[in-house]
Amino acid sequence: MELLFDPPPAQEIETRLKALCAYANHQPEDEFIHPIVKAIIVHFWLAYIHPFVDGNGRTARALFYWFLLKQGYWKFEYLSVSGAIKEASAQYARAFLYTEMDDRDLTYFLVFNLRIIHRAIERFEAYVEEKQKEIGTIIVSLRKYPGLNHRQYDLLRHACAHPEMRYTLKAHRVSHNITYETARTDLLDLAKKGFLIKRRQGKEFVFHIAEDFIAKVKNG
Repeated sequence: MELLFDPPPAQEIETRLKALCAYANHQPEDEFIHPIVKAIIVHFWLAYIHPFVDGNGRTARALFYWFLLKQGYWKFEYLSVSGAIKEASAQYARAFLYTEMDDRDLTYFLVFNLRIIHRAIERFEAYVEEKQKEIGTIIVSLRKYPGLNHRQYDLLRHACAHPEMRYTLKAHRVSHNITYETARTDLLDLAKKGFLIKRRQGKEFVFHIAEDFIAKVKNG
């Protein structure tokens, strides 16, 4: 059986992890390393130390995300970098192997990860573009839907872009400067039409978008 990776001695793990934590949490004033490059280095470093029996790769990728989100790279919260790596698992393993074989030259690992990030960004942008087109189509259909007043239309248009949003009578009343009864009529009517689902939360009702909302709009 061929040995592909020989991790550092177990007695060095604690010292190496402390060095990794210091590196990840400190940025010298006289040195600049791009945050994405540094995140990739942190990724490799944890995987190289290999402190756990299982889950080293997942932990290393979690540290990668953690570091970039801490640096303000919020888009990485929505990028499936791990998914792209999984699809190229053989290349991922070779990037580690080539780095090891070439005296830990991180160029191989950096180049691989930058390509994966680029692929993840392209997929994310394609997804956003597809969703924007879908929302645009729904909004056009909503304008033609019979029996909706402008307040109901505004709420449903907002729900298209924020399907996780929850709506209350109080929020709807304040948002449109209307009476409680008018707000109640608006939301209960949307629930009756099947656009919203009504649930009791404590002492008030909370409304959220129905799962078949898109189909209802398109079918008129």
